[in-house]
Amino acid sequence: MSNINTEKTALMSTLPGDDVRQIMWRFADRYEHQMVVQATRSVARGMVARLVADKQRHTHDWTPQKQEMLKAFDEAGVTAAFMEPDQGGYITGPKNLVLALVAFELAWVDAGAATASLANNLALEPIHEKGTPEQIHHYMSGCVPPKPGEKREILRGSFALTEPLPYVGVDAGMLSGKIRIAEWKEGKEPIIQVEKRGRFITNMGYATFVTAAVDTDDPRIKSSCMVILEKGDQGIYDPGAPTLKLVHQLSCTHDPIFNLKIPASRIIGGYTIKDGVIIPNYNHNEVIEAVFRRTRVTVAMMTTAKLLSAIEPVIRYQRTRYRGGEAAKPGTPRYDLGIQQKEDAQHRLLDVWATGEASASLGFEAARLFDEFDPLEKQKDAMFLKDGIKGPRAQMKVFAEPRKRALEYIEIMGKPEAQRDAKRVQDLENDFLTMYVVKESLADVFCPACKLWNTGYGATMMREAVSLMGGYGITEDCPGFLTQKWSDAQLEATYEGPECVQRRQMSLTMVSDVFLAQFKNWIKDLRALDAKKPGMGAGTLASAMELWLWSIEYLQNAKDANGKTLYAGQRQGVTFPMADALAWLLGSRQLILDTLELERKGPENSVLAEGLTGFVNFYSDLSYLQAARAAGEVGKVCAELVYGYQAKGATCALPNAAIKTFAELRSKLDGSLAGARLAKDRAAEAVTQVMIPEALDYPL
Repeated sequence: MSNINTEKTALMSTLPGDDVRQIMWRFADRYEHQMVVQATRSVARGMVARLVADKQRHTHDWTPQKQEMLKAFDEAGVTAAFMEPDQGGYITGPKNLVLALVAFELAWVDAGAATASLANNLALEPIHEKGTPEQIHHYMSGCVPPKPGEKREILRGSFALTEPLPYVGVDAGMLSGKIRIAEWKEGKEPIIQVEKRGRFITNMGYATFVTAAVDTDDPRIKSSCMVILEKGDQGIYDPGAPTLKLVHQLSCTHDPIFNLKIPASRIIGGYTIKDGVIIPNYNHNEVIEAVFRRTRVTVAMMTTAKLLSAIEPVIRYQRTRYRGGEAAKPGTPRYDLGIQQKEDAQHRLLDVWATGEASASLGFEAARLFDEFDPLEKQKDAMFLKDGIKGPRAQMKVFAEPRKRALEYIEIMGKPEAQRDAKRVQDLENDFLTMYVVKESLADVFCPACKLWNTGYGATMMREAVSLMGGYGITEDCPGFLTQKWSDAQLEATYEGPECVQRRQMSLTMVSDVFLAQFKNWIKDLRALDAKKPGMGAGTLASAMELWLWSIEYLQNAKDANGKTLYAGQRQGVTFPMADALAWLLGSRQLILDTLELERKGPENSVLAEGLTGFVNFYSDLSYLQAARAAGEVGKVCAELVYGYQAKGATCALPNAAIKTFAELRSKLDGSLAGARLAKDRAAEAVTQVMIPEALDYPL
């Protein structure tokens, strides 16, 4: 049993600010990122907050007041944050972390405003990821606000993937939008007829161009693709009627209708012609995969921001709840603490807080991961294009050897640093295909995991945050707009694919040998950390990860009482819960790593010097309680799946050795929870003592 931790006495004195966040989220040394955060925050907590307070969420129409929000984005530099300097932007390199920070700051106040900003980037993403150099330059630079004296209209984009009913839903392969050859004169560029009806298309009320997914309806066009439509094209460019949303009303959503003629040069990524047939260089699924594997992260951060933005309003409400009554005199616990005198209020708030912090840690790690992965992917795409490598089979063949090297690299990195072959490590890290395999295995798990957990479980915990405000929580003037945020979270859980889409992707990628090899290294690292710092929950998390790992390996090989394989593509009653359990583990692990980063880098910040110990103590306790919650989820899921598919009343089909191993792992996990509730008690004490500002930082 653990005897920790009556020794930690320093409490967190103030709410975490930028100095803490910048270290934990790894942009303390990125001045340009900090400037984007400040600029975005000024718009969010100024104009956007006033729009919400002025009831602009009450209308589906795109009003002049909402239009002013776009101008504010332009003037603050938010619009240009996605572009490269040669396109009119001001940040060099991958922008995943930048866009995640923008989404976070805007959604801190209103996620509809965040969507209005990011939807333009979503429209550009297909061009940015797979477009030709000419397409990239024209549209990326066109979306930058004009400079003083420059006479041009800024381009604003919309992304049209979703089809009208009955096609609307999770299957992106079901396209009713069609293309065919309208005109193809000898020696001239083909002209394509595009027919597309969209559903729930953001920015459509004012978009001047649209990137749309369409399928071929002509034997002279080989496959589906994505195309660029412009407002001035010949034919019908009808934004359609506003979507009657109950949420995200500060974004402009319509159901458009297109019937246009466009040049074939608008096929995103270009095309080749063979035997009189147009062959798009990328089908629509290839483009969408490249887009969604990144943009799901920014949506995940919208719900995260809601949870963390709720902490201060809830604390303020809890402490002031009884003031004004005869028994609540200044200086008494009833006056100073209010509802926070009760453990239930403290602990429930901590559950919301821990969820917000873990989801932030997970989401920002995913964003940083894509910043590392993007250059490798572009290098891979360029090589494949040059060598004519197309199709899954050809690509799998190319990756056969890099995959072996990736596993070798992971094995070496799992050893203590003194035992690693430094030269071999350097050689493997210099091989971009090897590193591509390593990073892709992580990106393909982290992206759907943060989208699944941050928005899905985040929406559940947002309801908890609202309930902590009592009856005030469901009023329109609730501080922090918590009711609106709770409602908005329901939409974010479905954006860019609802939970089933994320679970489906994870069920495929989380059993990759390259991912699981890294997962095993993480367990060893957590064990080593627990030996040094037993008060962070690293041992609890390692035990939960061991149970999950044993269970996933067992489920892939075991059969149910009817002789059917348990872990199979259509066995979503098995695969989906295991994906949920993994998402819990990833968020908990990343919160521990971010806390360690704060402890390491905090002393370098003179502003943090006095209160650093309190912050580290609080986040260590928060990490512990989150690890315990993750362990509980994993234990429940694994036990239900391992035992639950055995026929009731029959002799257990599990081999005795398997029963014994699982029972030992489960017992080890349960025992590792020792000290977790003590950590929650310490964190609760900090919640009752932490100082909050005199007033909220944006108006009601």
